[in-house]
Amino acid sequence: MEEQEIPTEHLQEAIHEKAEEAKERWTLYVALSTAFMAVLAAIAGLLGGHQVNEALIDQIKSSDQWSYYQAKGIKSEIAASTDKILGTLSTKPVAADSKAAVERYEKEKEEIKTKAEEFEKTSEEHLVKHVTLSKAVTIFQIAIAMSAIAILTRRKILWYASILLTVAGAYFLIMGLF
Repeated sequence: MEEQEIPTEHLQEAIHEKAEEAKERWTLYVALSTAFMAVLAAIAGLLGGHQVNEALIDQIKSSDQWSYYQAKGIKSEIAASTDKILGTLSTKPVAADSKAAVERYEKEKEEIKTKAEEFEKTSEEHLVKHVTLSKAVTIFQIAIAMSAIAILTRRKILWYASILLTVAGAYFLIMGLF
């Protein structure tokens, strides 16, 4: 019986073509996921910058309130000193309006102090969010670098690790929003 000849050249070429297509598809997925990581890093960076700006603005407002608080304290001390001086120089009782001014200044100081402390608190909250978002940016950048290394070395495990890091970065991004 005659052996049947099977043209294996065409099969080998077809197998190699399919293998190349699979490799190209994998690199396409790596490229797309890396672009997605870069977008997430940009969003986290933008939000982190916003948080640090808000923290700075609130810190300035707090500082302004503390300056205002000190000014009220100085006015209160001047009014109290004036009352004491006038009280010792005169035989008349100290005017009630001066005491009322001192009391008013003290009440205003408490309100100003409360506002200043609120601004300090919100500033600290913005800084905490900034730090969290900065962690997200850093993790995304590491994931992008790992994706690039995965493409260069053709190792899928590095790409999977970069995807895992992207999930971790997304966690910090979400935590930075709340």
